[in-house]
Amino acid sequence: MTTTALDPLPVEAATDSLASAIERMAASERLRKRHFTMLAVEGPSAPVTQVQGRAPGDSTSPADLEGLISSIAVVGLLQPLLVEQIDDRHILVAGERRLRALRWGHVHQPDNPHFQTAPAVVCPGPLTEDERRCWQLVENLAREDLGVGELGAALLFERAAVLAGALQAHGVDVPAELMAIEDPITRWMLLDKHRVAAGAHMVGAPWDEVLKRIGVQLNAEKAKQIVRAFKSLPTEVSTDMDAEGVALATRLEYLKLEKGRQSAASEIWAAVRDRGTPKLLGGAVRAAMADPSLSPEDAVEIAQQLHDSANASRSAALRGDTDTAVEEADPEIVGSAVTAVTRLLAELRAGKKLAGYAGGTLMLHTRELLTLAGGGEPS
Repeated sequence: MTTTALDPLPVEAATDSLASAIERMAASERLRKRHFTMLAVEGPSAPVTQVQGRAPGDSTSPADLEGLISSIAVVGLLQPLLVEQIDDRHILVAGERRLRALRWGHVHQPDNPHFQTAPAVVCPGPLTEDERRCWQLVENLAREDLGVGELGAALLFERAAVLAGALQAHGVDVPAELMAIEDPITRWMLLDKHRVAAGAHMVGAPWDEVLKRIGVQLNAEKAKQIVRAFKSLPTEVSTDMDAEGVALATRLEYLKLEKGRQSAASEIWAAVRDRGTPKLLGGAVRAAMADPSLSPEDAVEIAQQLHDSANASRSAALRGDTDTAVEEADPEIVGSAVTAVTRLLAELRAGKKLAGYAGGTLMLHTRELLTLAGGGEPS
């Protein structure tokens, strides 16, 4: 993390989570009022660093900043600066290397628009040292590869803070006890009900603003999916999936299965955890959705077989056992195809028929697939 303070963060803060840090930020009236804007790189409104900032040469020389300068020159600054506003001055809280890179580009590449203004999250000051460090911690944690559950909680806490600020700006009082609720889902739901009860139907918390204030590189649609997965899964399951590194796409597939067959989904999750192979969850869920007659154990076994087969193919290619070294097909595409074909076979076994143009196209594709996969033309 780049900050204007030289002292390291306390140990207890460094081990904090994004969700709890954002929850603490929501308790600060000043930090809740922060907003995203564009500031000039030079001029009266440009951010300034305080005396205790990084010394010149401390990872801030043009040579050390070369990669950052090149990136900004091409795509602009992706991570906004954190800035405290006191009267008409903008004082940098975090992002000194970014600001130095912008200033260098402003002087040496004056025609490049990416070096003329800086995206910044601005908060009215003066901030206390605890508020400043908490804000810096949030920026630091936002850059990490967070679990879906952890990020979902953080997004809800921040969205509640954005909505609370918007309501207050429209003259709607927000009870302090409401913003002190520890569960992010409950806090958001009750705050939204308070908004409706107050008749503030046009007041909202746009996802774009929420994401900019946290500083995570997500689009609004993915943020909604993350929150949906977090809200739909029991807390203990979400936490366990975070610990096992279960991806968002797999969780959404799991939720589809759970919606219709909750017991099967829970048993599959328990089975892959007992095996110590949570990476099989996605394959097992797809197998169970493709063939509802499969037991959870059989679905996991099919996922294991597909996983082993893919590993064997990769090993053979690395050893040069194949006649010609070729790039392997995308496992995700292959997995989706296997799922679709399995479901189609179940339909056909039940007596349903292929009809029309789609049926003919499928037959042609099947013949070509057999040839390309090495099976030859069917007799």
